[in-house]
Formats: sequence, structure tokens, C-alpha cells
Amino acid sequence: MISEIKVFAPASVANVSCGFDVLGFCLDPIGDLIHVKMIEKPGVHIGNIKGYKVPKNPLKNVASVAVSALLKSHPTKNGFIINIEKKIKPGSGIGSSAASSAGAVFAVNELLGRPFKSDKLLDFAMFGEALASGEYHADNLAPVIFGGFTLVRSINPIDIVSLPYPPELIVTIIHPKIELKTIHSRAILKDDIPLKKAIKQWGNLGALISALHTNNYNLLSRSLQDELIEPARSILIPKFEEVKNEALNQGALGSGISGSGPSIFALSKGMATAKKAGNAMAEIYKSIGLEYDMYLSPINKVGIKILK
Repeated sequence: MISEIKVFAPASVANVSCGFDVLGFCLDPIGDLIHVKMIEKPGVHIGNIKGYKVPKNPLKNVASVAVSALLKSHPTKNGFIINIEKKIKPGSGIGSSAASSAGAVFAVNELLGRPFKSDKLLDFAMFGEALASGEYHADNLAPVIFGGFTLVRSINPIDIVSLPYPPELIVTIIHPKIELKTIHSRAILKDDIPLKKAIKQWGNLGALISALHTNNYNLLSRSLQDELIEPARSILIPKFEEVKNEALNQGALGSGISGSGPSIFALSKGMATAKKAGNAMAEIYKSIGLEYDMYLSPINKVGIKILK
């Protein structure tokens, strides 16, 4: 049995306009590096942290909280040290807490000889997400663990549906350098929604799932509409409407808030259009002097990867 492992835990986009808390997809070029060692000293410990700062207190770190949940179901005399190279900025809207939570439980499961399957790993990782956002949800975790595009049909019990997607789909992500914590962006959402808007949302989600199955780019474009969440959250993101419209003007299929924001995603057919959309989106933030990060990515169909 191996005693240490290093994994790449990728970023992700959740909600995907009409799929609040149920739909997500996995990104490729950005993610956290999680290095876990099995040790004789019992318990879960946070070791070195590089990159963006996260708590070293194991009771306040999403990775250690998720692993602790796993160990309650699989007690062991050994302990674990979790070292994190944090490359996804917390509060950026591209699944920072999900990457660390999922990457840590995946790594520990490997060190223990894989006692748990993917759906159970997601269950444990949700404890980390709950710490970060105040809610148990899996729309970021599912694509990180399963790869690709995923639909969370249920979290009790866990029921994840892996979805196909058009092969030429490219994602543009722009992250204005402000922090927007999920727990705060969830707090502004209303518990009650108008029935007419809910019906439109269900129609868009159903059509989007169909478009992914049939490689129907036109239907996909028509379906990337958010009737419920985006109108409330967009006011928290600088120049959101202008950035979104510029992406669409350059040929993007659709654009919306990535997760709880402030990152904004655009989906395009082909890399050339994705780059044009990204350049236009960036010009908006350049015009107001707001720093940003940008990423271009195909859909990551693998999810978490073990690094040699």
C-alpha cells in the first residue's frame, strides 16, 4: 500500500445558467495540487500551504473537514497530513472549495486502498462544501470527481448523471479580481420564486440537457438562460451585463455567472470564437482598470488526476 500521493484537483463551473445547484462541468488548465501523506500519528493534519491562503486549522479547512468525514466511515489507526498548493482563489466562483475537498478525499481513499466509490467520495466532500458555503451541494463536486458535464439528480441519496457534450465546446472564464464568498451570494437569494419563471427555468434546463446529448449548438445557445438566480446575483459583479453581452456579440453560444461569481463563463463552439469572446470580455475590465484572470479550456472529461 502506498503511503503518499499527489493529485490535481481541477476547477469547475457550477449552475451553468439554468442549472442552479444541479449542473456543472469540469475545467482543465487550473486546479489545486493536493499532496497527502499517511503517517503514524492519528488524525487529520494540515501541513504546508502554498499559493492562496486557506486556514491551517483542520476544523476550518475544507479539505481536512471532508477527510474527517471519510474517516468516520472508515476508521484507521493512521493519520494523514494534507499539503495544499492552492491555485484556485477562494471566492472566485470556479469551485475552489470543491477542488480541495474532492481532491483530499480522493487522495486519502487511494491511500486506504479505495474502500469507497465515487458517489460516496462526493458525499464526504460535501462536508467541506457545507463548511465553505453553509449548504450541502454537489454541482461543483460532481464534475471534479466524475469529470465532464454532470447533473446532480439528488444528493440524498447521491445520484449523479454524467452527460455527453459537443466535442468542440470551449469555455472562456474571466475572473475579475474581487472576492465573492458563496455563503454571501447565497444569502441574497429568495426562498420563493414565481411559478412562471420556474416553468421557464425547467424548460431551459431540459432543453440544455437535450442539446448536450444531440450536439445541438443552436438549442444549447437558446437554453443558456437563467430566469431565477442571475438577476439577483449579477448586481454583485462589476459590469456583468456588459461583459456577458460582449461575449455574445463575438459569437459565444451563451454566457453567465460561474458558480456564485464573480467569475463569468462563456461557452463557444471552437477555440477561435472562445478567444474572441475572451478578448472582448477583457476589454470591459481593462476600460475600468479592474484586474482580472482569464482561462480558456476544453471540458475536462477526467476530473481529478493522480500525478506521478
